[in-house]
Amino acid sequence: MSKRIVILGSGESGTGAAKLAKKKGFDVFVSDKGAIPQKYKDELLEMGVAFEENQHTEALILNADEVIKSPGIPEKNELIKQLRKQGTPIINELEFASRYTNAYKICITGTNGKTTTTSLTYHLLKKAGLNVAVAGNIGISMCRMVADGNYDYYVLEISSFQLDDMYNFKADIAVLCNITPDHLDRYEYKLENYIASKFRITQNQTEQDLFIYCADDELTVNNLQMVHGKAKQLPFAHDNKTIPGAYISNGEMLINLNENQSNQFTMYTAEVTLRGRHNAYNSMAAAIIANALEIRKDVIREGLMDFQNVEHRLEFVATIRGVDYINDSKATNVNSAWYALESMDKPTIWVVGGVDKGNDYNMLKELVKSKVRIIVCLGVDNTRIHEAFGTDVDMIINTSSAQEAVHVASKMAKTGEAVLLSPACASFDLFKNYEDRGRQFKAAVKSL
Repeated sequence: MSKRIVILGSGESGTGAAKLAKKKGFDVFVSDKGAIPQKYKDELLEMGVAFEENQHTEALILNADEVIKSPGIPEKNELIKQLRKQGTPIINELEFASRYTNAYKICITGTNGKTTTTSLTYHLLKKAGLNVAVAGNIGISMCRMVADGNYDYYVLEISSFQLDDMYNFKADIAVLCNITPDHLDRYEYKLENYIASKFRITQNQTEQDLFIYCADDELTVNNLQMVHGKAKQLPFAHDNKTIPGAYISNGEMLINLNENQSNQFTMYTAEVTLRGRHNAYNSMAAAIIANALEIRKDVIREGLMDFQNVEHRLEFVATIRGVDYINDSKATNVNSAWYALESMDKPTIWVVGGVDKGNDYNMLKELVKSKVRIIVCLGVDNTRIHEAFGTDVDMIINTSSAQEAVHVASKMAKTGEAVLLSPACASFDLFKNYEDRGRQFKAAVKSL
């Protein structure tokens, strides 16, 4: 009898896992507590995979030999508790996919910056002509990629939720961009649990592998004892000479992967497309990877100069009547908003607000005082923003739609200023998700 694999959750990762499991001859069953999107339902039907939606039937799930679960399902879920109690292995789709490929895996995690670093790394490898795919927490699931294609390299964006269900998976190159408190509700409100989750990116690594991290990030540096494997460590930093590794000094990025100065990669930060201190970190991490893979220096340089940033992450929308409009809707926490504000080099009208995740706005106060002239709130309840910044800006205005926020900002903005959407909050009070919020913002800008 073939092994029974039950997949909990039917989004892109669940359906991709079903495809690979079916292809490998397993008895596959997909169960989703909510409705299954039609495109995935059609695909499951076409593959002949049994599924259920809007319910979890225990009898059909507890008989699994192995469970592949969606990262969105927390450990405190009753079904997960039952599966754990009876000793059923629970993994995620990346762990499953990795069993069926010998490809080189570049794995990127971090509270902020991981999407940009992943996209930029993929861009550099693709530009060098490597047979590479991008997957994980971004785009198409790795299982689908493994089922349908044959790649030599995978660049994977990996969230802490995904890392929690990975055991034998090994990163050839592991990158930890940074750690700031986030998703603590999933980690018993203990920061150390979240930090431990991030360091799982290094598990199973050997001396042949690389671990790349930010030497300026306090929580990372103070917890380096949590590194699991034996990988060679390559830090990157700003104004702090790190060799081997990468650093920025006097407007120049320097990368050196060993003590030998002769093979150094250098480039002026002004030439790099991505702006702001946080993007300098993302660029250094990607450039270390490209250098480690011995991609030609001129290809790396050109790739860093022509990369287009991901949608909703400090995305330039338009300049209208001398005012720049920037969409950073992906900034769903205070730390992301800090990076966005830090990168602004013009007086700014800041569009902020949404579902507050218990934000501590103190870390933004100095930046707001020095860079922000007016705050436009975009949320149902903006009380905490008023309390935090009421004395730091000329004016705070409440709005309840992207259209209204853009209209108000455009009336208040002066030539030579910028309007920045960087909400520091989740979007669920007024929008479906951060993408919906960003697209509504961009549509409103384009209709000015």
